Amino acid sequence: MTHAEHEVADLCVELIRADTSNYGDGSGPGEREAAEIVMARLAEVGVEAHYSESADRRANVVTRIEGTDPSLPALLVHGHLDVVPANAADWTVDPFAGEIRDGYIWGRGAVDMKDMDAMMLAVLRQMVTEGRRPRRDLVFAWVADEEAGGEYGAKYLTKAHPELFEGVTEAISEVGGYSLEVDPSLRLYLIETAQKGLAWMRLVADGRAGHGSMLNSDNAVTELAKAVARIGSHEWPLTYTPTVRTFLTEIADAFGLPFDESDPSNLLEKIGPLVRFVGATLQHTTNPTQLSSGYKANVIPGRAEAVIDGRFLPGHEEEFFKTVDSLLGDKVRRESIHHDIALETGFDGALVEAMIAALKAEDPTARAVPYCMSGGTDNKTFFADLNVRGFGFVPLRLPKDMDFAAMFHGVDERVPVEALRFGVRVLDRLLLNY
Repeated sequence: MTHAEHEVADLCVELIRADTSNYGDGSGPGEREAAEIVMARLAEVGVEAHYSESADRRANVVTRIEGTDPSLPALLVHGHLDVVPANAADWTVDPFAGEIRDGYIWGRGAVDMKDMDAMMLAVLRQMVTEGRRPRRDLVFAWVADEEAGGEYGAKYLTKAHPELFEGVTEAISEVGGYSLEVDPSLRLYLIETAQKGLAWMRLVADGRAGHGSMLNSDNAVTELAKAVARIGSHEWPLTYTPTVRTFLTEIADAFGLPFDESDPSNLLEKIGPLVRFVGATLQHTTNPTQLSSGYKANVIPGRAEAVIDGRFLPGHEEEFFKTVDSLLGDKVRRESIHHDIALETGFDGALVEAMIAALKAEDPTARAVPYCMSGGTDNKTFFADLNVRGFGFVPLRLPKDMDFAAMFHGVDERVPVEALRFGVRVLDRLLLNY
């Protein structure tokens, strides 16, 4: 067992025990404790790093390992140190104890994404200790605030310290590289190459305020409710982006099933719980999430508001908003709360080939396939601000019966120790040879 394989579980446990809960309102503990762990473990092997806080305790760590060929563009490997909150009463174990049980590391952040943070640290430490140098410069970044939009993390770094990413053209980060076992002779490894765009929208209806006992043909609540119902119940058509089409074609081939474009449910059934990751990437979605209006039972309010969580497919943003606006009605207007881009890149190029080669070297049954995720990651920021082409690649060989999708933001989040050891072997091959 290599040094990285030996210590990656301990590093993951140490990071989990640093509570970095991100409540999205600035009230959390921040990432400083975890960032100080990263800094200390880097210093142990003589690696200097850039430490910066975008606000009190909102900590980021970036370091660069120089490659042997300065003509090659640099690769960014990034992970976020913050985690979503966890209610300890709902868990089997203390979510911040980092307990190892039954071959799994349990705790908030075990898969999202202190597993990758630990893998990055273990591989980098091994690389430096053994005196091995990669072919190209590698930039490692452990960042803040991904779970709340990245203002204190990736977005802060790209604006305040763009020099840290000089020469970077590609990146790897979370939510990809995990396995789906078809049978003992074939495992699919899903590499994220696309992400839906995000549109949090506020719907506003203004009407005539009045007494609740009287007739009122200009009721803001009524008009808003109609619009919310139209948008929330709208049946968005199936739309296959290049990534999704390739993914479903690969699933059909792996399981020996036809791909019926009018109804791909037979293929989605085969991927089991992972359908939560990809099921919503076949179409746009508009889910009502909040309603607000009025202050008294017998008073018709003059204003009513609702919030819609919209997610649009790469390359189809214009048609998405055109349809949403057609569903509003004449008396409801749309305002933007938060907007983020959609991403899609091809499943080709030297980095993709290197990821595939690293996977197959450690798992001869591996077949890599691209997929689109319905959420988003910091790859969006690095693309929008620095034009960095990003992939989701945290290589994990998972047990066939593991409900991996349920681990993200879920109760009893956990990751197999052996999956982490597999991951550091793959990452070591990739980062040294690419």
